[in-house]
Parts: sequence; C-alpha cells; structure tokens
Amino acid sequence: MNVGTTIIKCRHSVRSFKPAPVEDHIIRDILECARHAPTAMNLQPWLFGVIREKSLLKKIADLTDNGKFIADATLCFTVFGERDAKYHLEDCCAATENIILGLQAYGVGSCWVAGDKKPYAEAVRNLLNVPEKYTLVSLIPAGYPADIALQKKKNQDEISFFDTYASR
Repeated sequence: MNVGTTIIKCRHSVRSFKPAPVEDHIIRDILECARHAPTAMNLQPWLFGVIREKSLLKKIADLTDNGKFIADATLCFTVFGERDAKYHLEDCCAATENIILGLQAYGVGSCWVAGDKKPYAEAVRNLLNVPEKYTLVSLIPAGYPADIALQKKKNQDEISFFDTYASR
C-alpha cells in the first residue's frame, strides 16, 4: 500500500465536526489541489468558494434537502462550473474529488453534498453573489471530525469485472 491509495481508502463522509478552525494554509493548499484537477481541453471552467461565515453556512444548510449539517461545519467549499462549458460537470466533479482527498490527507473530514440539478442550486448561487454564467456543482462541508462512523463497502467481486461482464 502507498500513501495515495491509503488516503483514498480511509476517506469516508463526515457529517459531524469539532468547532476547531481549519488552518488557512490547509485551505489554500486544498484550493491548489482543486485547481490541479484534470479538465477537458484544459478549459478549467470552475469557480471555487470557501464559506466560513457561520450565518452563510446556516443559510446554505437551510436551502439544501440533505445538507442540514453544513450549518455545523467549520467551512464549506463550493464548486461552480461554467454553464456553457460542455464538460463542466465532469471537470468540476474531478475538482470536487481532489478537494475531498486533499482534505483527507490533512485529517480534515468532509462530505460531498450534491448541487447539480438540485432545486436549491440557483438559490445558493444567488446567496453567494456568484455570476450567472456559473452553476452550482457541489458543496463540500468540512472540518475536523467529531466522530468517525465507517460504512461497510461492497466487496470488490460484487462491483467489478475484467474484460466483459460475462467473465465474472
């Protein structure tokens, strides 16, 4: 096992956070991780936000259907994509995963909260004064985990095949 795969394998969704702040140097490094995500034709059609103000976190949480715990996070990364960029969803999902794995490498927990196609996407965009050319792809509440509750993952043979499905 190596460090990279260990970080991936130990990552899990965190929805309960300690009140401790996440250091600025970590936040800046995570934004660098997001910026280095793969992107179709190197368009980089994204805009990243870092929300730390408690009142804004609460407002975002109240807008979501499954992200009420955002109100208790230390911060929340937002990932917006340029609506007109053909592969903005794929590019921004790659950036979202880079954010999540980068946070995990620092021991900061997070959880991917959907934004794309959600009824609250426009409300979040408006709340944060993000230009209309962008659409919300994801919210990533983050902070140091208050507790760790691991969920069981399916066995590899249940979810994979080699060459063709029939070869299972």
